[in-house]
Amino acid sequence: MSRSNPTSITRRTILTSGLTAAALGVAGPALASGGGPGGPAARKPGTGGEHGWVTSRLARMSLEQKAGQLFVQNVYGTDATTPDERNVPLYGVASPAEVVRKYHLGGVIYFAWTDNVGSPEQVVALSNGLQHAALTNGHGRSKVEIPLQIAIDQEGGLVTRIGPPATQFPGAMALGAGRSADDARTAADIIGSELLAMGVNTDFAPVCDVNVNPLNPVIGTRSFSSDPQLAAELAAAQVLGFQVDGGVAASAKHFPGHGDTDTDSHVAFPIITHTREQWEELDAPPFRAAIEAGIDMIMTAHLAFPALDDSGDPATLSHPILTGLLREELGFDGVIVTDALNMEGVRELYGDAEVAVRALLAGADQLLMTPAMDEAYAAVLDAVRSGRLSRQELDTKVARVLRLKHRRGIVASPYADPDQLDAVVGTPEHLELADGITDRTTTVVRNDDAVLPLAVGGSSVLVTGWGVETTTVLAAEMQARGAQVTRRETGATPSAATIAAAVADAENADVVVVSTMNAAGSAAQQQLVAQLRTTGTPVVVVAVRNPYDVAHLGDAPTYVATYSYSPVALTSLARVLTGEVSPSGRLPVDIPMADDPEQVLYPFGHGLTW
Repeated sequence: MSRSNPTSITRRTILTSGLTAAALGVAGPALASGGGPGGPAARKPGTGGEHGWVTSRLARMSLEQKAGQLFVQNVYGTDATTPDERNVPLYGVASPAEVVRKYHLGGVIYFAWTDNVGSPEQVVALSNGLQHAALTNGHGRSKVEIPLQIAIDQEGGLVTRIGPPATQFPGAMALGAGRSADDARTAADIIGSELLAMGVNTDFAPVCDVNVNPLNPVIGTRSFSSDPQLAAELAAAQVLGFQVDGGVAASAKHFPGHGDTDTDSHVAFPIITHTREQWEELDAPPFRAAIEAGIDMIMTAHLAFPALDDSGDPATLSHPILTGLLREELGFDGVIVTDALNMEGVRELYGDAEVAVRALLAGADQLLMTPAMDEAYAAVLDAVRSGRLSRQELDTKVARVLRLKHRRGIVASPYADPDQLDAVVGTPEHLELADGITDRTTTVVRNDDAVLPLAVGGSSVLVTGWGVETTTVLAAEMQARGAQVTRRETGATPSAATIAAAVADAENADVVVVSTMNAAGSAAQQQLVAQLRTTGTPVVVVAVRNPYDVAHLGDAPTYVATYSYSPVALTSLARVLTGEVSPSGRLPVDIPMADDPEQVLYPFGHGLTW
């Protein structure tokens, strides 16, 4: 699976060329054992009976139940049945279970800000409670037992909703630096298997966007690479890792491609100016690879792509893009799910209720996080009753959702077994695999004065720069290796006084390790690095998010990219800095010059070792 020496395809080149059941008192099959590279337990996909199950459920479902399957909503609360008043303004009911029952929801999505994700024990109890609500909804003929998709964004790196003790990974761009499809698949297997053990059966990953714009504020290190072929290879590997090995449904995102924009669709409406030919060469390959690998779901992007649809509508609402391109041309017949409908990129042109209907008419099957559930649910029902959305098309969409639930094993095993958590989540084997994968991603970009590797035993080390947790973890790692450590966190925009204090600390240190985070947009971080260098103390700059920071830091002679500030990335960094591990990561993107973005400062594939 490993890929060596992928062809460098730069942005300039392309753009200038053409939860247990017993505990709940209900019946439920147990998890099947098995697994992939990490050996975790995994539910196997449903085999046999899919057509009959789907057909029988469709025949018994009411219009309201069918419409509910098209919605995946966020709910507030740590457990299913305790009332949480934050749900009332959104749904008119207080507990998560009541929300599921009121709308016959097809799915829910977990976040930290909705208090859904704490300990693995809490997550599995919430998941099982929500499944119980879905499976016991209604009486007599109106009771149609359909389990929930329970979803999350657990990409790794920047977008990681469940933290330790779940096994952590540094994210897609780090995997791109590691250049290993085997490692990408193993990471997805471990993430998926651990999610499934907590009752989470759907992961909105992998990101298939090809990040060719260093100024991209929403994708960046969530992307595998600026190279479409490397991104495609790793995306396909992760589809297999999530679905075949880990047993969770996966979703490629964000179609038709969110890699070349400097606008965040959470707060505005991006426009992609690629031609159709550029889309084919740059944006399409990872999505094609994901489809070929059998991806269950594809998530839409809230952006305009005039070369694919000149109506001005976002792709989420575009029939030419979702139906014409994704369904008909690419041949995808899985579930199309919208990105969150509370994002401004999809709310500018139409009201929230109308957005829901238009997304379905465009070709979407599921609506994620509508901010106006009562209105949107009623609008979908009205659209069907009026014939605007035909009953046949409604049934087709619901059938896709039901097929996914059956095929991915959610129907056969809706509940997770809390007694199995310790055997799956954050096991020593998983943690060891994650460390090894991460060690292969850390990238040394510059080491001009041969400062690295550091001999820190007995030395005075200043750990400074961005991130309280980042500097705390790194300082602890240096101290564990015998260094006398001073830690001074300076934040994203350090003041002159803060910089002066860091400089004073540096003058008394043998070496400085300074972390930067998006320094391209922070003159204060740039000034911090520059003034630290004036002390004459060796300075090791570490970009803990975007690797592009180096272009904005003058000629900083020692520079390392981790692509993530996850603790797993920082512990790997310490091993590399101190010579315990020889660096092998290579840049998965071009780094352009700050003053001439069309010129490459460090090319795709660059990386040093010793």
